[in-house]
Amino acid sequence: MSDATAEVSRVARASSLAQTLAAATLIQIVATTSVLALTAIAPSVAADLGIGAHWIGYQISLIYAAGMFSSAVAGTLVQRFGPVKIEQTALICFTVGFAGVASALIPLIILASLLIGIGYGLNNPASSEMLSRITPHKKRNIVFSLKQTGVPLGGILASFAFPFLSGLFGWHLALLIAAAAPLLTMGLLAATHAAEPAMVRKLPSFRKGFIDEQSTIWKSRRLRVLSGLGFAYSAMQLSVSAFAVVALVHDARWSLLSAGSVAAVMQFCGAFGRIFWGAIADRIGGGFLTLGLLGLMSGLGFLALYWLHDLPTFLQAGLFILLGFVSIGWNGVLLAEVAHNAPESRVGAITGGALVYTFIGVIVGPSTFAMIYELAGHYGASFLFFSLFGFAGTATAWKVHFQKG
Repeated sequence: MSDATAEVSRVARASSLAQTLAAATLIQIVATTSVLALTAIAPSVAADLGIGAHWIGYQISLIYAAGMFSSAVAGTLVQRFGPVKIEQTALICFTVGFAGVASALIPLIILASLLIGIGYGLNNPASSEMLSRITPHKKRNIVFSLKQTGVPLGGILASFAFPFLSGLFGWHLALLIAAAAPLLTMGLLAATHAAEPAMVRKLPSFRKGFIDEQSTIWKSRRLRVLSGLGFAYSAMQLSVSAFAVVALVHDARWSLLSAGSVAAVMQFCGAFGRIFWGAIADRIGGGFLTLGLLGLMSGLGFLALYWLHDLPTFLQAGLFILLGFVSIGWNGVLLAEVAHNAPESRVGAITGGALVYTFIGVIVGPSTFAMIYELAGHYGASFLFFSLFGFAGTATAWKVHFQKG
């Protein structure tokens, strides 16, 4: 191959990567916005439905529970239909989900929440398969981390867009307007990425596919550790995200507005942290080394929050902002390592299997955090307990890295 031809091939590959990364990140933003839509307007929705605003917690748990199950079968679906069709299916789920929630009928809201969760669980295995095919090894952490910035960015978008649209048009119409976003994204994906034909050869059933994926994970020490890290770190991330405001208001006597501002900055830092830690992991050539460092910093931050009410105001805010940077910044590096350690041509399947444990952490973490609070009477005790998750993550990640096993 001539130098000119090689250069054209390199530029075309870079263009394809940029295009796929942009599409995957946009889909992630839409997915997260769909999941968190009601959290931003819960008081208004609850008042219209005649229920307590705290019921939003059950809706979020329902979404993630559905996501856990769809993630478990996503690998087989990606193998059978290709990642583009699965991403399109996820976007259809988000569109119908928005419309169902906008109906204001509780049975339809429940069904819509299940659909949103199914779409959310399908997204990451499909996008990981798309990205892994064209991402150079030396750039995998930064690429996957850039894609995962869609999570905090989607949270920020939901926090600002839905209250604004609800104030202008009412929450029903705000959700129907939002339903246009996944439809437009689906059109963009169709225009830039050709769907693969469904595979003719017989693939394993969903049950056998799930068993095969889990068997592959449990036979690989690295994939086992990554699955455990996904559980521990997602439990920490969702706990600090869910309880930052209430801890500042209850334990540190902040106003709701001031505490909410800190939470928003925490999410912004989470988006930046995902990019930063992805770049660091590529620079030092160590995803496990980086994940261990993130666990250590998160554990120390959670430990310090035990004394939250005794700290100066600037340190109270600074701790939560730091935790946004580290405890929200891990996801892209972990997904990149899963893709790197998965068998060739099975990245989507193994990603779906590993993410089952991440979803379990999301479901279990906040409820365990709340249970510890009920026993202890202050949020510091819950943060102290969850610091152990970070330290355990550090020990296991660094053991894998330094033993090279």
